[in-house]
Amino acid sequence: MSETESVHLRPHRVRLVCWGCAAVLFVVFALVATTLSGATGNGYGSFQRGDQVAMVGLGVMGALAFLIFTRPRVDANARGVRVRNVVGSYELPWEVVRGVRFDRGAPWASLELHDDDLLPVIALQAADKERAVEGVRALRRLHQAHQARLAEGATGR
Repeated sequence: MSETESVHLRPHRVRLVCWGCAAVLFVVFALVATTLSGATGNGYGSFQRGDQVAMVGLGVMGALAFLIFTRPRVDANARGVRVRNVVGSYELPWEVVRGVRFDRGAPWASLELHDDDLLPVIALQAADKERAVEGVRALRRLHQAHQARLAEGATGR
């Protein structure tokens, strides 16, 4: 494993679903906005151009809310791993990582830390099947290469 090898991972299936849902939601709100016209139910008010713009704005906001779930990613290299989940980001050196776990039945992988914490890695989701397995294997290779360098340094002194 070379010093320059790096791994960049993002979820695949959830990104497709979220982009599709965001597009559908925006189109639905845009269609509703174009049909808003005339008097309201009792006739005391009427829909104005601002109401239509507000509906389109709500569609944009809803679509952006769906797209937040496309945020997760993992970037790793010989020095450490950077995990960005839906909320929060973590940058960890390999020294604090005990292992990379992807338990049977778990929705996503996780990093097991030396202080017995588990850090979820939402970018590696079980729904992605073989892509997620390959991603976990790549992270494990980087982690094992770091462990081997530590062992060489300990025995070489």
